[in-house]
Amino acid sequence: MIQIEIDDGSGFCFGVTTAIKKAEEELSKGGTLYCLGDIVHNGMEVERLHEQGLITINHEQLKELHDVKVLLRAHGEPPETYEIARKNNIEIIDATCPVVLQLQKRIKKQYECNQEDRNSKEDRQIVIFGKNGHAEVLGLVGQTRSKAIVIEKFDDVKLLDFNRDIYLYSQTTKSLDEFHHIIEYIQEHIAKEAEFKSFDTICRQVANRMPNISTFASRHDVVLFVSGRKSSNGKVLYHECKRINANSFQIESAEEINMSWFDGVATVGICGATSTPKWLMEECRDYILDHYNKQCF
Repeated sequence: MIQIEIDDGSGFCFGVTTAIKKAEEELSKGGTLYCLGDIVHNGMEVERLHEQGLITINHEQLKELHDVKVLLRAHGEPPETYEIARKNNIEIIDATCPVVLQLQKRIKKQYECNQEDRNSKEDRQIVIFGKNGHAEVLGLVGQTRSKAIVIEKFDDVKLLDFNRDIYLYSQTTKSLDEFHHIIEYIQEHIAKEAEFKSFDTICRQVANRMPNISTFASRHDVVLFVSGRKSSNGKVLYHECKRINANSFQIESAEEINMSWFDGVATVGICGATSTPKWLMEECRDYILDHYNKQCF
């Protein structure tokens, strides 16, 4: 008999859980609720909430709306979004993750300090370690009127001007190890007359999943990593699973499961990203058990 374990540490993080709860609360009141972008990078969960009445829109569509309710997801938004809502009499249901919100405030404060200090503002680089175009990063860059420099990977750090001050922040879901690697490189190359400050803004609820998921992946014959392929966090965690256990497979839903993966297998581990709902992992477990039992009879 095959044994299947669902990782207790996988599933929605606090920010995503709060956003979905707020959406469900608003939808239960009736009326129309819009969400600016997918509420979570998981197509199955987006579809579930769509069936309850949640309408996903983009920024261009937001500009055309008036006198409606719009939910802002956990990733956060730049100041321009709030200004559009004010002008169009849109009621904002703000589900920005508290960790992201605090980071936005810190970057905005630093940018404003740069503007006030006319003598040195040109020397200060606000740098964000994150994915270009990611919703959270767009919100962070927006706090600086698009003046912040985004570096996506370690090699990008070499493009910075080490003769000027560097203030380094990070997208909340980036790799802690890579962030520290970037810090070490800057410390080694920054000019003596330039100032370097780094701010560890990586969410520990997300960062701690890396060692936990490594342990989880190591104790199973096969690992199913359930995650939407748009999820940045999912990509990082899946690659860690694959590094630890070559028999790791990423799927978005139970329909993608290939039962041949489990031939001669004793244990299967099912885990996921911070955007993966528990019900979806349970659905994958049930699919395997159902089809496995049919093969046995």
